[in-house]
Amino acid sequence: MKKFFFGLVVGAVIAFPLGINFGKDVPLLSNPFAAKLDFSDRVKQRTGDLIEDTKEAIHEATKPVKDKLK
Repeated sequence: MKKFFFGLVVGAVIAFPLGINFGKDVPLLSNPFAAKLDFSDRVKQRTGDLIEDTKEAIHEATKPVKDKLK
């Protein structure tokens, strides 16, 4: 029974920082207590990525029509 509780405690100590990093979308083995980006900076970064992905998808979807018009 001692081994079980010891394993439970050690597992929780290891899993807690990994879970924090996973929730922050940072590498798992980085410092979980390091300063993070402001919420507005994260939103701007993700929105910029989303806009770029959307532009690429639109260009790929309209490419056959553009080729027919040429």
